[in-house]
Amino acid sequence: MRGLRKSYGDLEAVRGIDFQVAEGEVFALLGPNGAGKTTTVEILEGHRGRDAGQVSVLGHDPALKQRALKERIGIVLQTTGVEPYLRVEEVIELFRGYYPHPRPLDEIIEVVGLGDKRGSLVRRLSTGLQRRLDVAIGLAGDPELLFLDEPTTGFDPSARRSAWQMIRNLQALGKTVFLTTHYMEEAHYLADRVAIIVNGRIVAQGDPDELVGDDQTATISFQHPSAGPALPEALAGGAAVENGRVTIETAEPTATLYRLTAWALQQQIELQGLTVSRASLEDVYLRLTGASLTEGEE
Repeated sequence: MRGLRKSYGDLEAVRGIDFQVAEGEVFALLGPNGAGKTTTVEILEGHRGRDAGQVSVLGHDPALKQRALKERIGIVLQTTGVEPYLRVEEVIELFRGYYPHPRPLDEIIEVVGLGDKRGSLVRRLSTGLQRRLDVAIGLAGDPELLFLDEPTTGFDPSARRSAWQMIRNLQALGKTVFLTTHYMEEAHYLADRVAIIVNGRIVAQGDPDELVGDDQTATISFQHPSAGPALPEALAGGAAVENGRVTIETAEPTATLYRLTAWALQQQIELQGLTVSRASLEDVYLRLTGASLTEGEE
């Protein structure tokens, strides 16, 4: 993708963005509501046209809506409407029939972990199992590239971890996965590379560990004694206090921690619950977007 632009009237939703996804990698596009994330993905999928720029998906221009491209990609939307009274294997078999070279039914069921549910009615599946079925439908045509839109929204922690393993299984098959998610832990765990889009522009992209490593901010936190002395002025200016817990964000964690512990020793107080943590991908995301991670969907 080079110089991609898309406007809706006077609103320029995508403002000349560039990125490239390598074969066989998991790539995550992250961004708050209204950032241009959904527009970008829909252009890649061929569902929406663009105003300017170059886009190539598996060597094809998705705007041409060629059957040769559709046969090679899979799309897993946030919800997939399937007949609830069909059985799991019947649904997958139905979608396999739409493609010239579908992946074998048994292999699809194994990859998504629905072996013991293949004879179950769709309506009797839990939310997590229905999501697995959505992915199975996306795999029906044995795609080279799979788009996953918010694959674990609404999952409990256990179901989310199981879904992560399923996505790892897809990568082990050689699939390229284009992922959107609001869960930063998920993006960090799954993605080989991420791009963060804000106001229609890519503001950061790269390996998640590298993005986090570029942020030198650390957070020092401890419980301040209710009747204890006030923090020294050098520390109080950058401190936030909530329910007696003090949080200090600093780009110089060693020096700040030294001043803090020296003050505590001088005052003869114990810093209960003292922790020092480096920035996470969530911290980087919030710093770049100024957005809340509890947003709804676009």
